[in-house]
Formats: sequence, structure tokens, C-alpha cells
Amino acid sequence: MPIELNATHDPQRRSFVASANEEGADFPIQNLPFGVFDDGRGARGGVALGDSIIDLAALLRSGALSGAAADAAMAASKDGLEDLFLIKPDQLSSLRRALSDLYAAGSADRAKAEEALVPAASATMHMPARPAAFTDFCTSADHILRMARNGGREPQPAWMTLPVAYNGRASSVAVSGTPVIRPRGQVAPRGGTGPEFMAEPMLDFEVEFGAWLRGPGNPLGETVSMQKAEELLFGCCLVNDWSARGIQFYEMILGPHLGKSFLTTISPWIVTMEALAPFRVPGRGRTEEEPALLEYLDDPEDRRSGGLNIELTAELDTGSGPHRIVRTNVAELFWTLAQMVAHQACGGAPLENADLIATGTVSGAADEARACLVEITELGKKPLILPDGTQRVMLEDGDTLAIRGRALADGFVPIGFGECSGTISRARNP
Repeated sequence: MPIELNATHDPQRRSFVASANEEGADFPIQNLPFGVFDDGRGARGGVALGDSIIDLAALLRSGALSGAAADAAMAASKDGLEDLFLIKPDQLSSLRRALSDLYAAGSADRAKAEEALVPAASATMHMPARPAAFTDFCTSADHILRMARNGGREPQPAWMTLPVAYNGRASSVAVSGTPVIRPRGQVAPRGGTGPEFMAEPMLDFEVEFGAWLRGPGNPLGETVSMQKAEELLFGCCLVNDWSARGIQFYEMILGPHLGKSFLTTISPWIVTMEALAPFRVPGRGRTEEEPALLEYLDDPEDRRSGGLNIELTAELDTGSGPHRIVRTNVAELFWTLAQMVAHQACGGAPLENADLIATGTVSGAADEARACLVEITELGKKPLILPDGTQRVMLEDGDTLAIRGRALADGFVPIGFGECSGTISRARNP
């Protein structure tokens, strides 16, 4: 069943935290995403609001929360959000409602609410949870077709009937700001006589969107329906699945391995599915020329509201300031999040609490929606030229790539996800 809109989505609601009311703010009072921060007094759970963080442990000590809201805040106040993922949806809703009331303009408990605020600038963000597993999908038709075209081949037909994916390396998923150390591996340079072990010469980014799953999932051997898949979605984040193209292109017989396992960056804040309820749009659907959805991936509600209207942008800073090089939208994906989850479990693989999935490169039809450098440069044939004249075929040491997201819907306050960024560091000695 779709999440119903409630008072927390009210576009007229404002906060006494002035920065939350500013135009373009990622974290207005309608958002209230969860994360883990440390301001020098230990890592603990919090909620972003404007340029501040609501310290949930401090709020609990003040007595400002009670009942189901207090129980949920207790789960969310730890140094990892795994327990929060296990609470019932109505408990999470109770906490969001309580926080929305506490931090609204005219709050009856403003003094207690203010005491629990921490300046975001004074805090370091941690991983919100440790992923039980990480699966990276490939769900953009435009990305798949461009990559095939660049390689001079036809794509495997499976992409039109199922959401293609690989099981990634959960241990190398890291929070925004983690240095991107250029990996080493086997690469077959053009004109060479064989592979060489070397620093990756073709380091790329991929603008992606991610979702954290709540538990419990399915036992080994059992499947997950589309309706259950939707219920397992806890919240979303931004993802950059950094790609070592030279290593990747040489090694891909079974699928990606070292070309993808050195680092995946995520944004630190988890925007709940409840907060995203106003931004749901119809799923991609299929044309008469495309294969019909198989029954296990087809659901009337997913057709009506399985997509998300979330604009994603990427900015590249080569030393002279950031320049936007990508603007795309999650709504253009060929597959929905629920379809990804249902397919992941269709063979009986157990889904677990705090599983993380990513959409793969979120490329759209427009040139500005090419969401990685391989697409932008057509595999190096057309270098990217920035406004200051700088050229890039692939990322160089010292470059910083930052991804941002913005959920949009007429009549509602836009909400964001914070930044998902990383700076390239030179390869370490072998």
C-alpha cells in the first residue's frame, strides 16, 4: 500500500530553525532524514534540520519524547541505524510527527527542542549503518544502450526483461568525503603486448541512487512479492559507484570485480520513504515494442507510483571551482526500486536488515543526463571541456566529484539528500 500523506508533508509548515526554511535547503522540516554524527562526544544518531542536527539522545534525556516516538528515537540514537530499520513503520511515523511538531514554528516545547540542536558544521558524519550486503543494479536503458554503442556491440537482451545487477563489496561502501584512492590492478593498455599491473588510467564516476532495506527480509529459499518489496524499502541515499574502467574492461568475464570493489561512496543521510511519499510518480511502464513485464515484476501500484521524481546533478571541480556536468532524474529509470528488490529475492536469496541496493548509473535520454564519463566522452573520443577550458577524458588526481539530489513535486516543498562527494588521491605504492 502507498504511504499516505500526513501533517509532516504540509508545504505550509515552517520551522523555528531559520535555515530549514531557506529556499533550496536540503533539509527543511518536511524532510527529517536520519544519520550518524560525531561532534567530539561520540558517534550517535541524529536528524538533519536546516544547518543543524537534532541530537536524539539529548532529546530523549530532556523528556520531550514519549511513547512510540521515544521508542523509535531510542533505536535511532545509537552509533548505527540498524535497529531503526527494524522498527514498525507506524513507530517511525510517530517519531517523524513528534519531531515535526517539536521543531515547528510555534512549538510548545521549543526550549527543550533547541537544547538538542548541534551545528552540522561542528560534526563529522559517519556511515549511517554497515550494509549487510550491497547489490548494484544496472537499470537505465539509456546507459545500457550507450555503453553498448560505445563498445560497438549489441547489449545482451536480458536487460529488457530483468533488472541486471552484480553483488558488490559491502566492506568498501564508505561515507561522503572518504578519499578516493586510485586503485591498482591488471590493465591491458592500447598498443601493449599484454596486461600490466598498474595504477588505474581510466578512473570514472557513476551518478547513482540507493535504497536501504528494512528487516526482517525473506528466509533462504523464499521469494518476495512486489508488495512486500515496497514494504522493505526504508529510505534512500545518493551513491557514486566509482569505476576503474581499465581494470573493469579487462577483467569482465564473470562480471565486475576489482574494477568496482575499491570504493563506493554514499551520502550520510537516509531520507525515509515516508518523506519521499509526495514525490512518487508512475513506473516506467513498457511500450508495445518492449517485452511485457513478467508477473513477478508487475504490480498495479508499482505502475501507478513505483517511480520517484528526483533530480540528480554532478559537479566536477578540477581546482578552479565546481562545474555542473550532469543533470538527470531517477524517474527515467527502466526499473523501479521495488522491482529491483523483488528480483533480488526471486531465486530465494535472503534479503537482510540494512541491505543496500543501488540503481546503477542514472542516465537519461538528454546529453546532459549522461551520468558517467564513459558516456559523456563516448569512451574518450570527445573530451569533456569545462567552462574554464580544462579538459577531462577521465578523472585525474586532485579532482573532486560531488553528487546532489533533489526530490520535486508541484505543491510540495522540495527536499534533498546532502552531498555525496570524493576527491581523487594518487595510487599508493604496490
